[in-house]
Amino acid sequence: MIKKLRIPVDHGNRNTKTGNFIFTTGLNMMDKKPARGEKYLQYEGKYYTLSEKRIPYQRDKTQDSRFFILTLFAIAMELDAEPQIQPGDIVQIGLPIGLPPKHFAELCEKYEAFFQGDGKVKEFSYNGKVYHICIDKVMAFPQDYAAMMTMAEEISEIPKAVGIDIGGFTTDYLLMRDGELMMDYCDSLEKGVITMYNQIISNVNSEYDMLLEESDIDSIIAGKTQYYEENVVSMVENTVQAFVTDLLNSIRERGVDTKSTYTVFIGGGAVLLKQFLEKADRLGKYMFIEDLKANAKGYDFLYQMYENRE
Repeated sequence: MIKKLRIPVDHGNRNTKTGNFIFTTGLNMMDKKPARGEKYLQYEGKYYTLSEKRIPYQRDKTQDSRFFILTLFAIAMELDAEPQIQPGDIVQIGLPIGLPPKHFAELCEKYEAFFQGDGKVKEFSYNGKVYHICIDKVMAFPQDYAAMMTMAEEISEIPKAVGIDIGGFTTDYLLMRDGELMMDYCDSLEKGVITMYNQIISNVNSEYDMLLEESDIDSIIAGKTQYYEENVVSMVENTVQAFVTDLLNSIRERGVDTKSTYTVFIGGGAVLLKQFLEKADRLGKYMFIEDLKANAKGYDFLYQMYENRE
């Protein structure tokens, strides 16, 4: 039986998100079936498992097959959670995806063609369960704008709002006036939480001959400071606050002042750094979209909106 399903996918540098799932943007490939109990995907004679080791930053995610395989993982997770999908079904997938606003015009058609492929039925298995899918239609949308559209009614009332998405390797920002996107005021800065982690790890190692992991930094940021030396905690907190200050100043240098513009923070990086952002001098009125899957849900919303127009 042919069935239809819409599955939005947010291909983040740090995490990949659907409307229901989040997993690290990392991948292992092997020729043999993984050990028992390990979740895996089998496709075209290869086995794949997810990895906590992230794929290095790629501006263009169509350079090789890895992000397509991650998309299959995202689709498989959603199919696995759908009781209506039965063995033997052919599932036509509507795939809303996104790109950073700065790269959208340049890469949107390339992304749509890449993730749709030849449009033929593909077979893969997820944890031994076989699926047959056809990626029927792919539509790309500007990320961050998509996340803000999950709160379209509130944001349309704001005269001037800037969305700031603090991601893994980059921070994207875009400006909206009365709910309308201003593409002249959007950019992508190479200032993500992973660059901040790397700076902290390097500084602590140099100063105290101590190797922190990213999870240690997350723990300190979350307030679990009692498990670490006081001078290390102080260095981490000071570096994070300096990172936040530098980030907001960089956006101001590009013509968007977060003191006079209502700021909408988006993404896992913003949620992680919330207490430090709230202390920043360069911040006026603001809000946080704390749903880490907001972009994926926004892609789904925009996809449905465009489908209804046709």
